[in-house]
Amino acid sequence: MTNNKFMITIIVIVALSLIAFMGCGKKDSQKKSSKEVGSVTVSESTSTISGNANIANKEASETSTSNDLGSYGPDNKSTIMPMSKPNSKNIRALYLTGWTIGRQSKLDHYVWLAHHSEINAYVIDVKGDDGFVAYKSNIPMVKELKNSENAYNVKKVISTLHANGIYVIGRIVCFKDPQLSKKRPGLAVQDKNGGLFYSKSNGKMITWLNPADKDSWPYIVAIAKEALANGFDEIQFDYVRFPNDGKTKNMVFPGLIGPRDQVINNFLAYARNQMPNAVLSADVFGIICVSPGDSENIGQNLDSVGKNVNYLSPMIYPSHYALGQVINEKVYEKPDLQPYGVVYNSLIQAQNRMNKIPNYGASMRPYLQDFSASWIGVGNYQRYGVAQVKEQIKAVEDSGDTGWIMWNANNHYTEAAFQ
Repeated sequence: MTNNKFMITIIVIVALSLIAFMGCGKKDSQKKSSKEVGSVTVSESTSTISGNANIANKEASETSTSNDLGSYGPDNKSTIMPMSKPNSKNIRALYLTGWTIGRQSKLDHYVWLAHHSEINAYVIDVKGDDGFVAYKSNIPMVKELKNSENAYNVKKVISTLHANGIYVIGRIVCFKDPQLSKKRPGLAVQDKNGGLFYSKSNGKMITWLNPADKDSWPYIVAIAKEALANGFDEIQFDYVRFPNDGKTKNMVFPGLIGPRDQVINNFLAYARNQMPNAVLSADVFGIICVSPGDSENIGQNLDSVGKNVNYLSPMIYPSHYALGQVINEKVYEKPDLQPYGVVYNSLIQAQNRMNKIPNYGASMRPYLQDFSASWIGVGNYQRYGVAQVKEQIKAVEDSGDTGWIMWNANNHYTEAAFQ
């Protein structure tokens, strides 16, 4: 009997030891899995980011706000900080589509170019004018509406560019969004004759978001916050305006109260409030540099549009000015043929206006033309090459500004001009 009790005691002890051992193994396994996943810490008190975005993506789905934007929604007061901050004042950049930078050969080439020219930054599509986020987004609403593509691996691209000392700007097209406006028609510009308003873009008829409807603003800003969490150094808002194509007299903007430029100013103020420490910029029509108020009726007024961003990027493309345009009291009969004068005097006239405005927040960093505008007619345009590109760059430098961005929609750049 005593031997039996002893054996039972031994068996119990062994069993308990095995249970304890298995429990410890399970904890170790859990710890290992957590370590392999990595983490992003977004602290409301310290506003810091560490590791990768997997846990932030998980939080985005678990802590969804009422508008299904997850942890990037307006109810999240955390400040998303860029992961690196090179000097944003002396940017010399090229615009690249997501599909361009997603090709390994192109990524390698543009890293090489930055090492062998004056280029030190790239503007890359985060959300293009087709309405799609260019990489796989983890914002619940974007996922639900299938509004993202897989043009490039955002972590790979950002880390590669940063490792080579390259500043990375994320371009977000705001209100020209044929995806969200079609899938959430209540947010779209309406037609006075019924249904949605359509305008032509690249041969297609598309819908726009209504800038006056504030319900679309958190969606745009959530995409910006996610981009910052992914490592972009700066957010650039494009198409931050009302539409101006098609039968504009038919456009109806539910909720519009007051002038359109105040709506755009309010959106940029909202974005700044949501991202107080981020570097923000806005693309604007070049004509606002030389015209008073919101003469184009698109919501862009030079006197106020720059108050909540760090940089304004007016698209000072000589080809986009009217024949006989007056710029800084000088007449340009054929602006495309005089790139230096058009760019220089546009910037000087804009700076003279901005200098008179107290607490004007933005500096100028213009978009320049690296394309030939044959559509404006023979005799009115010229083939843009090294000389024309260099003239524009010199005009920026002579005006006292130090940064610029070159635009070619197909990313076919005159690279010899940047040597």
